[in-house]
Amino acid sequence: MSEFVMRAEKLDAGDELADVRGKFVLDEVVYLDGNSLGALPAAVPGRVEDVVRRQWGELRIRSWDESGWWTAPERIGDRIAPLVGAAAGQIVVGDSTSVNVFKALVAAVRIAGGPGSGRDEIVVDATTFPTDGYIAESAARMTGCTLIPVTPAEVPGVLGDRTAAVLLNHVDYRTGRLHDLPSLTAAVRAAGAVAVWDLCHSAGALPVGLDEHGVDLAVGCTYKYLNGGPGSPAYLYVRHDLQDRFDSPLPGWNSHAEPFGMRSAYEPAAGAVRGRVGTPDILSMLALEAALEVWDGVSIEAVRAKSLALTDFFLECVAAYAPAGRVESVTPVAHAERGSQVALRCDDAGEVMKELIARGVVGDFRHPDVLRFGFTPLYVGFGEVERAARVLGDVLGRP
Repeated sequence: MSEFVMRAEKLDAGDELADVRGKFVLDEVVYLDGNSLGALPAAVPGRVEDVVRRQWGELRIRSWDESGWWTAPERIGDRIAPLVGAAAGQIVVGDSTSVNVFKALVAAVRIAGGPGSGRDEIVVDATTFPTDGYIAESAARMTGCTLIPVTPAEVPGVLGDRTAAVLLNHVDYRTGRLHDLPSLTAAVRAAGAVAVWDLCHSAGALPVGLDEHGVDLAVGCTYKYLNGGPGSPAYLYVRHDLQDRFDSPLPGWNSHAEPFGMRSAYEPAAGAVRGRVGTPDILSMLALEAALEVWDGVSIEAVRAKSLALTDFFLECVAAYAPAGRVESVTPVAHAERGSQVALRCDDAGEVMKELIARGVVGDFRHPDVLRFGFTPLYVGFGEVERAARVLGDVLGRP
């Protein structure tokens, strides 16, 4: 038995989150792609069957009231809130991440002052997930702003009297680099601008501290570390003291102060509800609600501690098992700069990942040369991490 196998067994024996693994549907595959799609929580199929057969099949329209369909976006938002460090009443669930980025960014420009205020620049993370960049460009055209793409490290240097809004990713989707949300948010707010954060690769993997750090607006998906299922609805955070100024570019009947009044004039509802647009996607939303039950009794701090331990152990195993010079980690070594994934640069990354998957280790490939491995602490164990690194070493050492 190798040193790393013995260490993995010891680490698994002391894992305070080990029992949570039993709440998921898993098999013998080492699943390290939870940063793309989380594993299925075991409670979800039965809940979805109830929603379909009883709530929809029997109660039908009555379920909007009797089954709580109407209040689901805010109720589920309040379940997500502790995972991102937010008090209740600030998160509404619905729509996709892309739609919520659009709502948040345009609203941020309007909060900052809009036309005539002199604030006519939107700063965006130049390394962001492509969709965020596309939406930022469109929002800039719509609001008459100039788009300023820079790296997160360059943000403080471009802030000024003309800055309206800043859109940043908390964790870089390619490299797993964790950006400094507290200091960047403080810099944006000190410049009189509005900070918008994309939490897709951090929520459910590490503490975010939205309220603690004074974040203005935030968005995120729920199908990665929150395990809500493919295409599960995203969420929008609007800080309490900004809610009466949140002017959505997508006013819909669901965000109206009197949604069933059917008045031609729009009047936004009070609170985070004004972030709603149209009829909620009830099937996906209630599947998400069931999935979030795996977090009952789980501390996000414990999740973060295990995440760092898993990624540290993986990097150590890869260094021991992989042929010298074959791969290079592009994920920061420093804990303060690391999310919950490890990205390895490899010339033939696409073919290597295909072989890994064929051998029962699932990660993903990012063009042109990145092997990406996501570590979901709720269900990934140290034995699996050792096995994944060992298989990777075998694949990289093949003729």
